[in-house]
Amino acid sequence: MALDRKVGFWEGVRYKGGGPMLAWALHRISGLGMIIFISLHVVASFFTQQMGSDWAIGINIIYESPYFQLFIVFAVLFHALNGMRIIILDLWPKMLRYQREMTWLQWLIFIPIYSLTIFIMIQRVMAGG
Repeated sequence: MALDRKVGFWEGVRYKGGGPMLAWALHRISGLGMIIFISLHVVASFFTQQMGSDWAIGINIIYESPYFQLFIVFAVLFHALNGMRIIILDLWPKMLRYQREMTWLQWLIFIPIYSLTIFIMIQRVMAGG
């Protein structure tokens, strides 16, 4: 039995969930980004080994670019930390009342680690390595 709601599509899509909803959306986006990266990597590796295809080399150039690498590092790190937060909330349901605080703690752990990673990656790009 479907729910009978009088909410339009755009009103239902509009963001109104705060930090936990943003974490939920980013968790899905980062998971999808990792799936795309792994799929591209497997397909490019297969075609490079089997056919020496220029198409596969083009895919390698895309995912070896600094921008794509910054996204993948973001996706993996955020997905891991958010997954740990979700596991903690699942194992200890009484912590659900502190979900917003745990989301802030997740960001307080994520931002310095990701910033340091960006700093190191930019240094290597500037050094030519």
